[in-house]
Amino acid sequence: MTDMSVQIGSLALANPVMPASGTFAEGLAETVDLNRLGALVTKTITRELRAGNPLPRVAEVTGGMLNAIGIPSKGVPYFLDHTLPFYARWTPPLVVSISAPTAEGFAQLAAEVSVPGVAAIEANISCPNIEEDGRAFAMRPASTEAVVRELRAATALPLWVKLTPNTGEIGEVARAAEAAGADALVVANTILAMSIDLQTFRPRLGNVMGGLSGPAVKPIVLRLTYQCARAVRVPVIGCGGIMTAADAAEYMLAGAAAVQVGTATFISPHAMIEVIDGLDRFCEARGMARAAELTGALAREEADEEDVNWLSPAT
Repeated sequence: MTDMSVQIGSLALANPVMPASGTFAEGLAETVDLNRLGALVTKTITRELRAGNPLPRVAEVTGGMLNAIGIPSKGVPYFLDHTLPFYARWTPPLVVSISAPTAEGFAQLAAEVSVPGVAAIEANISCPNIEEDGRAFAMRPASTEAVVRELRAATALPLWVKLTPNTGEIGEVARAAEAAGADALVVANTILAMSIDLQTFRPRLGNVMGGLSGPAVKPIVLRLTYQCARAVRVPVIGCGGIMTAADAAEYMLAGAAAVQVGTATFISPHAMIEVIDGLDRFCEARGMARAAELTGALAREEADEEDVNWLSPAT
């Protein structure tokens, strides 16, 4: 029997599998034993009431789906009075995903949800469809560092920072988040994308652009996870196109300490349980006593000098 437990900073998880924020809600408890999960991650909440983006909000595309939900939220009082008590009946640690339009707003919200029953905060500084043209804090190191410093000063809880794939500076952004006090990085949110209906000549999303998720993004986010894991010392949580235990194993080999499953749950409510069981079997078949042994175990062969001499021929 494999020891499936992993450590994300100071937070111990029974296994490395948890939901991605926005793909997990209370209704899933009717079909899935939530106590099987490594952690519970709420839908992103905001301080203010939010209706979300105009319809349609979801569109199926080849290899995945587009969404422009826009973070509908019932606000902090509803979370404290209803959502938090609901999740209190299960044993996995509760991670609360939060979003705000300003660094000060993030800090205030983090302070308000730093209450008993919350094990960690996941700061969604990366949502591609609530800011103009997909701009987000996590696209640049300076804005990432500024918002994470505000968050770190506002809460003593473990702080996970969710990064965006919509940047050409992923290593620098990751290091900025770590330097500002992040305890873990979640890599990554969805990829900004769009689709057009050729019957109507209209965008297939009411917001025009949205986030691409599902199997199509996995090779990209796997690469980002690898880069981030090499750039920082804090744990990295991989998130993007994980449909099977094999996908999760790839992320962990690339350096992820844990994974989040999103789109797969829309296809099968039991996807996360299947990933957990499959990882257990995978480790057992490979003779690994602990699932954590997968993290960063990617085998890389460095080229010998003779192998690369042809790149720089003698003159």
